[in-house]
Amino acid sequence: MSTQRYSVTPHPVETLLTWVKSGEIAIPEIQRPFVWEATKVRNLLDSLYQGYPVGYLIAWRNPTVKLKDGSTSMGKRILIDGQQRVTALMASLLGVEVLTDDYETRTIQIAFNPQEETFEVANPAIRKDVAWLPDVSKVFEPATGVYQLVTDYCKANPNCSQDSIFKVIEKLRGITHNHVGIIELAEDLDIETVTEIFIRVNSAGSPLSQADFAMSKIAVNTTYAGNMLRKAIDYFCHLAIAPEFLAKIKKGDSAFVATEFYDQIKWIANVNDDIYDPAYTDMLRVAFTSEFGRGKLQDLVALLSGRNFETKQYEEAIAEESFAKLKKGILAFVNKTHFDRITMILRSAGFVISDLIGSQNTINFAYIIYLRGRAENVPAAELEHIVRRWFVMSMLRGRYSGSPESTFDFDIRQIGSRGVKEYVESIIPNELPDSFWTGMLPQFMDTSSIGSPYFRCYQAAQIKLGDKGFLSRDISVTDLLLNRADVHHVFPKKYLKDDGKTRGVYNQIANFVIAQSEINIAIGAKAPSIYFAELADQVSGGEMKYGGITNPNELLANFRMNCIPESMLVGEVVDYPLFLEERRKLMALKLKNWFETL
Repeated sequence: MSTQRYSVTPHPVETLLTWVKSGEIAIPEIQRPFVWEATKVRNLLDSLYQGYPVGYLIAWRNPTVKLKDGSTSMGKRILIDGQQRVTALMASLLGVEVLTDDYETRTIQIAFNPQEETFEVANPAIRKDVAWLPDVSKVFEPATGVYQLVTDYCKANPNCSQDSIFKVIEKLRGITHNHVGIIELAEDLDIETVTEIFIRVNSAGSPLSQADFAMSKIAVNTTYAGNMLRKAIDYFCHLAIAPEFLAKIKKGDSAFVATEFYDQIKWIANVNDDIYDPAYTDMLRVAFTSEFGRGKLQDLVALLSGRNFETKQYEEAIAEESFAKLKKGILAFVNKTHFDRITMILRSAGFVISDLIGSQNTINFAYIIYLRGRAENVPAAELEHIVRRWFVMSMLRGRYSGSPESTFDFDIRQIGSRGVKEYVESIIPNELPDSFWTGMLPQFMDTSSIGSPYFRCYQAAQIKLGDKGFLSRDISVTDLLLNRADVHHVFPKKYLKDDGKTRGVYNQIANFVIAQSEINIAIGAKAPSIYFAELADQVSGGEMKYGGITNPNELLANFRMNCIPESMLVGEVVDYPLFLEERRKLMALKLKNWFETL
């Protein structure tokens, strides 16, 4: 018995292009930027001309769907690998415009020299050179007569043989008869299997995520305006990082501007805040999980296809309902009030710059909790409190690190059955008991990763609590971080390096403070025993060397803000390992105090 889950069929390039034009094969990425360099397009045509293989295309047929009237509809093929190659062929052979990275349309002109039988990217010099046909797509136009084309060419190039040029042009036109293999995957395959096949067949090994499959399903659906929903997702993400793109949408996509989506997303172009710049994966996760109560994007792909999880059949009514729910979720995501509120909640916890947020999925689930809380009519102030605490707990515990889908799925199902408030209030004490702050967290902080969630949260805590920079009288940690201040070492790096300490030792996060650069420069590579003694002298009427603090109580307060052991001021500069151990405990207690204010 055969276990083969696919078929491989060679098809002429000409047939392939006809299928794409007619919609028999849907290219989900046709509205996404064409990222190939023009030289790659040239090389593809040259390979076809030389009769070389150009790789397989992978298509996955949408399942056959049961329509409302009881009849069935055969699904289209979706091209999941080979999109750039097919787009390149359409651009070069048919003259179809492509979208660039800037979402601008342009043509790709590949020139052909019939005498040398070479291809080149058209440029001003080639266009002036009569030896070149500057745009091969003209050769393939139905109205082009080969005889006239050869006659005109040979008039301009009198030294060439009309017969030989005619043969070359016929060979060129013949590349549309060359075959390309299409691997068609069985319609009943699940996404994991399709992904695995894709990775094994695709020599480049580019990962295809379940979000990519979902976007493909959305993009090729015109019945429920999936193509416009897809653009809304893409455009929102692009506008968040490139606001000037709004003018290009207005100018170049009147069909989208006429939809309700345009008015819902255009506000993001006026936002300078980069705390949460979502990618399409983030938008899909939040919209799907909050609206459908599921966490696995493979379920979204199945639902958009019309899958009935009970009967295992595919039904048009389920596809229609799923597109409506997803649209509702996306509109909730891009709603200005909602989006402003989630970023405000993050800011209110101390996360005022994007550098302090290491995990997009941690924000994503915080946003899901916010949207679900609104749907459950949780009072605004209470909801903000819940979201802040969940976000920080998730960061400190790495709840959504690694593969988040199963955790998303577990959490949202629990929220669905118990409600946001009850679930959050039951989880947080279990995840962050007293022993976490006094025992586990100091151990977790034994790291040299400046990007660790513990150091990010520590900085957010200093911001929220209004702490001053190390040895600063007036400059706050907030001011320093907003001005991209660097972290500095309490035990100077050079001092420790000269003592033979390695990078992983001198760059411990417990050795880091946020300080003004002039204070750091003044400290230089001095031994702590020296500069702490000079600090003690400074606050006793001695010479001002480090910052503007002249009062012993102010200095002790600054030490407490920055979790520096107070004993260091009275000459008890302990050795480096003991300092790190003591400071980790103080930093962990600061994080506990901060969490209690959220």
